[in-house]
Amino acid sequence: MYAAMHHALINKKNIMGIFSAIFGNKQNGNLKTVIKEGAFLVDVRSEIEFSSGSVNGAVNIPLEKMQAQITRFKNKKNIVLFCRSGSRSSMAKTMLEQSGFKNVVNGGSWQKVKQVINE
Repeated sequence: MYAAMHHALINKKNIMGIFSAIFGNKQNGNLKTVIKEGAFLVDVRSEIEFSSGSVNGAVNIPLEKMQAQITRFKNKKNIVLFCRSGSRSSMAKTMLEQSGFKNVVNGGSWQKVKQVINE
């Protein structure tokens, strides 16, 4: 029984490691690289959410105002979008890509972006 449990734990660990290697580490590595290169950091949450805390150096362009402020993204080498959970920043990324921007990264939550900056 111990051998079967040990084998199951090893398999779970390997699967999680593979999953992380495919999805997690690559995205975090890319996020870290673009931030290090001076990415335009954009918090797409509401003004009230932004005022309660965000990432140092980030600008607040709420999702519903993105299209009206599209010119603010022009000539940016890299753009990192983030919000509370990554959902609104995902929508914002799609919106920017549909407008022709190719250098856009969905950073997920503002806490995650802050953590990557502080690493």
